[in-house]
Amino acid sequence: MPRKPFVPGAAVVVAAALAAGLTGCTGSSSPDGDAADAKSGGAATSSPAAEPGRYQTLPEACGLPSRGVIRRMLPGDGQALSGTEAQKVYGGQADITYDTDRRVGCRWTRETTAGTRHLGLDIQRVVSYDSAVSDDDKAQAIYGKKELAAQIPSGGGSPSPAAPSPSASKNKGEGEGVVTNDATDKSATDKGATGKSTAGAKGKAPSGSPSQKSDQSASPSADPSGSTAPRVLDDLGDVAFLNDKLVTADSGVHRDVTVVFRTSNVIVKITYDQWSTDKTMLPDSQELQDKARSLATELSDSLSE
Repeated sequence: MPRKPFVPGAAVVVAAALAAGLTGCTGSSSPDGDAADAKSGGAATSSPAAEPGRYQTLPEACGLPSRGVIRRMLPGDGQALSGTEAQKVYGGQADITYDTDRRVGCRWTRETTAGTRHLGLDIQRVVSYDSAVSDDDKAQAIYGKKELAAQIPSGGGSPSPAAPSPSASKNKGEGEGVVTNDATDKSATDKGATGKSTAGAKGKAPSGSPSQKSDQSASPSADPSGSTAPRVLDDLGDVAFLNDKLVTADSGVHRDVTVVFRTSNVIVKITYDQWSTDKTMLPDSQELQDKARSLATELSDSLSE
C-alpha cells in the first residue's frame, strides 16, 4: 500500500493546538497564573517568624564560676588541701548530657567537721520550634512553671503568710522529717507576734516535738523585712527568684537555697545546701543566700559578655 505523503504544516498545526489546549487548562485554574505556586504564595502572606534567642551555644559549666567564688562557697575546717584534693573539690564534676549546646551542669561537694556543703549548677538553652513563639517567650514559659512550682510569692516584697502544706503536716506527725519554707514557718509559729521568733528557739530547742522543730526553722525568717524569705529577685537577669527551705530529719538538718534566673533564652539554676548531723547547729540562711546570689550575679555577668 502506498504511504501517505508527510505534510510538515499539519504537524505544526497539531502541536500548536496541543499547546493552546494546555495553556487554556492552566489559565482556567488561576487567572493570575500562580496556581502552581499556591503554597509559596500563602507563606508570603503569613506573619514573619519569631526572633531567635540570643544564645546559640552554652559554655562549659564547671569552668564558668571563678575559683575564688567556689572556694568561698565550699569553706574548709582549717585544713589545707593538696593540689590533687583542691582540684577534686573545686574542679567540680560535670553532669552527663546528650547535647552540650542545649544543657550543661556541674556539681561540687566538700565535707568538713562542721558539715557537708553541696553546690549544683544547671544551665539550659531553650529553643522554640514554633515559628510563632520566640525562644525567649518559650524560655519564659518554662521559667514561669519553675517559679510556680516553688510557690514563690509574687512581687519583690515580703511574702504573705501561707498555710503549711498537708504533706509537711503529715511528715511532722510521723517523725519522718520536716520540710519547711521560711515564709511558711513564719505564719505557723509567729501567730499573734508578727516578726518575732520564740525566744531561745534557735539552737536550743530539743529535737523531740514537731512544734519545737517548727520554731527552730522559723528563726532565720524573724527579720520583719522578710529579707531571707523566698522571693522574686529584681536585680538578676531578665527575671529571677530565690527559694530557701530548712529540712529537719532524724539524721540531721540541712538548708537548701535555690536561685533561678533567665537571661534571654537561657535558664540558670543554682542549688546550694549545707548539711549537719547536729540539729542544734542550724545552717545560716543569710550566709547561704548571699553566697548563692553572688555566684548568680557572676554567672549572669559572664553570660552577658
